Amino acid sequence: MAMYGIPVLVLKEGTRRTIGREALRGNIAAARALAEVLRTSLGPRGLDKMLVDSFGDVTVTNDGATIVKEMEVQHPAAKLLVEVAKAQDAEVGDGTTSAVVLAGAFLAKAEELLDQNIHPSIIIEGYTKALKESLKILSDIAYKVSPTDRESLKKVVMTTISSKYIGGNVISNKLADMTIEAALTVAEPKENGTFDFRTDDVKIEKKKGGNVIDTQLIKGIVIDKEVVHPGMPRRIEDAKIALLDAALEVEKPEITAKINITSPELIKAFLDEEANLLKEMVEKIASTGANVVICQKGIDEVAQHFLAKKGIMAVRRVKRSDLEKLERASGGKIVSSVRDLKPEDLGYAKLVEERRIGNDKMVFIEGCKNPKAVTILIRGANDMVMDEIERSLKDALNVLRNVMKVPKIVPGGGAVEIELAMRLREFAAKVGGKEQLAIEAFAQAIEEIPLILAESSGKDPLETLMKLRQLHSEGKKYAGIDVVTGEVRENMLEYNVVEPLLVKESMVKTAAEAAITILKIDDIIAASPVKKEEKGKKEGGETPPPGSFE
Repeated sequence: MAMYGIPVLVLKEGTRRTIGREALRGNIAAARALAEVLRTSLGPRGLDKMLVDSFGDVTVTNDGATIVKEMEVQHPAAKLLVEVAKAQDAEVGDGTTSAVVLAGAFLAKAEELLDQNIHPSIIIEGYTKALKESLKILSDIAYKVSPTDRESLKKVVMTTISSKYIGGNVISNKLADMTIEAALTVAEPKENGTFDFRTDDVKIEKKKGGNVIDTQLIKGIVIDKEVVHPGMPRRIEDAKIALLDAALEVEKPEITAKINITSPELIKAFLDEEANLLKEMVEKIASTGANVVICQKGIDEVAQHFLAKKGIMAVRRVKRSDLEKLERASGGKIVSSVRDLKPEDLGYAKLVEERRIGNDKMVFIEGCKNPKAVTILIRGANDMVMDEIERSLKDALNVLRNVMKVPKIVPGGGAVEIELAMRLREFAAKVGGKEQLAIEAFAQAIEEIPLILAESSGKDPLETLMKLRQLHSEGKKYAGIDVVTGEVRENMLEYNVVEPLLVKESMVKTAAEAAITILKIDDIIAASPVKKEEKGKKEGGETPPPGSFE
């Protein structure tokens, strides 16, 4: 057909196609642009970003995962880096900025090799070998710590939150101690000497007002609800807690029902029967010895009255997640029906009390015997401050989980990256061939992290890099940058700058895998965006002609 001058249309009209090196360079440029945005946010001297969404809501943060989530990224290759940050955040909860910056650096060095006419497949092969070797080297540099040693845990937490809003002051010390106490309270030992710590077991509740220093740890659960009836007690000691996910209401029939009432006595009988049913429910709860009821669903006004008469405190419409945390904290059991409630299903707490926090009332459940869920109540002047503190606390809890899972730590301040780069160059010489160039490029990209740290502390990046290389060549493998002063230190461990091995491994792995994924793409076929008329046809069938009515 093409012989007779008839064009062969394979793709739909309006489809854009980019092939080969042009597609590769376009993808690299987009990914590097995103990495460039996060570059200045890295480290304790990193700067914040102000993000304004389409609704006008403002977020101020230097947390990499939050920045990329809030940015409305359009380019498909840049979206891959957004996924990298999300994956790093989900896996280890820290090192998101480093992962994106590193992925950008890997691609920048790969572009230089492409300019030398080195095939992407060779670069990918070199990067894969470098990644495997990097993980071996990291494991070799790391040293073991005890997962319950508060001193080691505090060093890790302080390093993590040093780059946050709360870093480097009295508040950071208090919050670090608080997160360690929370983690050690809920962590459960495993047979191999490590600990199983689920960050979900630490509930973070925010309440506007007061000062950040008023933030407190409660060895129990705080519920952002108030007691349902004014006649109920506001404070109960030695509380026995019934956890219900059933409503304390008269159930409505599943099918539509009609009641024929012929006299006023029948109305009274009907209402009395309703009240009796609710009274029976309350009697059942009281017979188990419960003096606090936490209910996931509603509580009828009549039931509230009977509960108040019995001196039972009740809270309704509590979130399922809070109910599950209460189950772990108090040792109780969630019951689906009041009829099934037994004395052994009740949870225990020394104190259940309704307190006024700011302008609102909250219920505090404290003093559980062996709490496996706790609450950190954040106070702050405004939502922006509290959100940033919440992000900092989540990062701190995540690094604690990482150290408890794999109790190995590595020096921070760029020390690991310089040692890694130096050993990778030695490894590259053994590999030889064109792959050697790719491994050396990988090593050079890793050095981007200490370069940025030196830059953000106001020092000359190249001069700092040369000093670090010299110290590491002399065998000082823990030499790094003290970002606060900008000086090069021979042993970062003495300055308590340490990070979990798991974070570093995940950072290198996710960044390298993202770079390899982008380098494998040599053809981009982008469909034309759906026009408004076509969209209308798809959603509602044929669009009516102008002026017609449907």
